[in-house]
Amino acid sequence: MTTVGMRLVEGLAARGVEVVFGIPGVHTVELYRGLAGSSLRHVTARHEQGAAFMADGYARVTGKPGVAFVITGPGLTNALTAMAQARADSVPMLVVSGVNRRDSLGQGFGLLHELPDQAGMVRALCPTLRVSAPEMLGPVLDRAFALMLGARPSPVHIEVPTDVMALEAGALPPALPLARRAPEAAALAGATQQLNAARRVVILAGGGTKAAAGPLCALAEALDAPVVQTVNARGVMFGHALGVPASPSLDAVRALIAGADLVLAVGTELAPTDYDMYVRGGFPDLSGMIRIDACAEQLARHPAALRIQADAGLALAALAQAVAARQADGPARAEATRRAAWAELAGLHPAMQAQQKIVEAMRDALPGAILLGDSTQPVYAANLYYDHDRAGGWFNAATGYGALGFGPGAAIGAALAAPGVPVVCLIGDGGLQFSAAELRTARDEGLPISFVVWNNAGYREIAEAMAGAGAQVIGCDPSPLSLGPFAEACGLPFASLAPDPDALRAALQQAQNGPRLIELRAP
Repeated sequence: MTTVGMRLVEGLAARGVEVVFGIPGVHTVELYRGLAGSSLRHVTARHEQGAAFMADGYARVTGKPGVAFVITGPGLTNALTAMAQARADSVPMLVVSGVNRRDSLGQGFGLLHELPDQAGMVRALCPTLRVSAPEMLGPVLDRAFALMLGARPSPVHIEVPTDVMALEAGALPPALPLARRAPEAAALAGATQQLNAARRVVILAGGGTKAAAGPLCALAEALDAPVVQTVNARGVMFGHALGVPASPSLDAVRALIAGADLVLAVGTELAPTDYDMYVRGGFPDLSGMIRIDACAEQLARHPAALRIQADAGLALAALAQAVAARQADGPARAEATRRAAWAELAGLHPAMQAQQKIVEAMRDALPGAILLGDSTQPVYAANLYYDHDRAGGWFNAATGYGALGFGPGAAIGAALAAPGVPVVCLIGDGGLQFSAAELRTARDEGLPISFVVWNNAGYREIAEAMAGAGAQVIGCDPSPLSLGPFAEACGLPFASLAPDPDALRAALQQAQNGPRLIELRAP
């Protein structure tokens, strides 16, 4: 007999899923029975939050949904933090859980892993779907993938009651095809007219452009327009004369935007964590902008002169073909902004430029690598100003939801998504203790991940914020792990270095067989 759980695994494979992250339990036995005979690779996390962070990292690198299997109750609640991070960063993630038998739901019987209303709890965060009968499985999977990969990528939860998961299920119908939304001709014509009339265009590129680097560069060159890249767009214009890989929170970047006669915002939600991370206000008026986004709700959140609902890549490619090319002072404006933004870092924090150099050393040591981060000081610095050499290859949890402990799981997912590509996880000593056990998962899988720990023996960023606000610093000095013995316990090679870019570059360039741990002893 082929059960609902087994068919669900078949349905995932038919939709291109190759890897599942999870921890098995008595409520998901039928899912794991299905895995045994499938093409899907299963990676056993050490905590359900780690499994969902792995799904997140996998999705960011592939553009396909990352999938996690968790048990009902505590398995799902453990995964919620990672699901919230994925929601904030528009990451497609599918979390599949069990739920107690249908006749018990909402009854308060005290069953194992029981929640008062599991679906209601998740619904406040993201879409949740229930497979209440075998014939619902195909439509539920189609709906889940449409939601995850639709206008705005999102996490989605599917729950299967334990009494349904073991029922016999027939073969699933073919998956429904998904298509990208093309821009409407009238909107394109209006945008083309405005762009042709402007002479000092600035483009704001968000994470929605990371798969559209070619069309974005082509349009920028045609318009002679500097391109300001938010954190999740870094790498789309690497080394380009028109690229501005700096935060719109910086005064230098705001001056560039204020000096534009037209702003084109593409694939960016214009969120404060990118555009006003210091909560100062005073951002230039963007009400006259042209805005392109696949999500109608997102387009409605800010005033704009023209809104185009479309896939970023399709819209950019169409505009690049339609606009009249020109050459003027775009590269000079971009260069002046880069110089001013770099100088501005020194005024924000005396160590910020040195911390940013640490990230550049990682990039230069391992060209084409995926660099991802947790919430730690060098990551904050690089989010303000840093250019990466791989589109989609720089991401972290220090914007948006801001979950500590993101890095190790996301690095595992990223490494599985891009076999053979070096992965560097930059994490603080405090953040590491949120998810330290996942380093053993990396060892089990033999993944080429360099875990670089910025060890300042506490939550220094928070301590500095408390002191700057005139508050007594409390709770910011958790004792760090003794990283040498910890690395040995995890079976990882270990090196401890002063935070010197040359020393770090040399350490990263040494051959590795599987994961390793490098400590940077922060001053």
